[in-house]
Amino acid sequence: MASQGTPATAILVKQKVAHTLHTYSVDADTPNYGAVVAEAIGADPARVFKTLVTEVDGTLCVAVVPVTGDIDLKALAAAAGGKRAALADRDLAERTTGYVRGGISPLGQRKKLRTIIDQSAVDGPQVFVSAGKRGLQVQLAPDDLVRLTSATLAPIAR
Repeated sequence: MASQGTPATAILVKQKVAHTLHTYSVDADTPNYGAVVAEAIGADPARVFKTLVTEVDGTLCVAVVPVTGDIDLKALAAAAGGKRAALADRDLAERTTGYVRGGISPLGQRKKLRTIIDQSAVDGPQVFVSAGKRGLQVQLAPDDLVRLTSATLAPIAR
């Protein structure tokens, strides 16, 4: 398992977590990006998750939801124990995580942020998330993703 040189994959190797890397070529500005990525890697779109940096009551938080839907900001705020949630500023998200849009991984972020993963992640044996750069997804067990991100599971997708 080559590490592919991202902080996300380095953590997986260091923690000896079973994973598979999948490369793809999809422009970051492609409409319905996540579904196109799922098709490119031959995965069920319901098992491919996007990583969104959000703000809950002014505090940055990571939300991980299936690419087949969107984030329910009210549900996210409730799961985080807050009142209001919004998507974070793109530049702030990139600076804080150390990753670029289209390649933000819930793993190996520059600053560890509170992470909430949609509970549907544990509905199957594997999930796919960004491996830390555009064009690279990692497939792993949802329990490993939850453990490595110290995430909370909650119904945050719609």
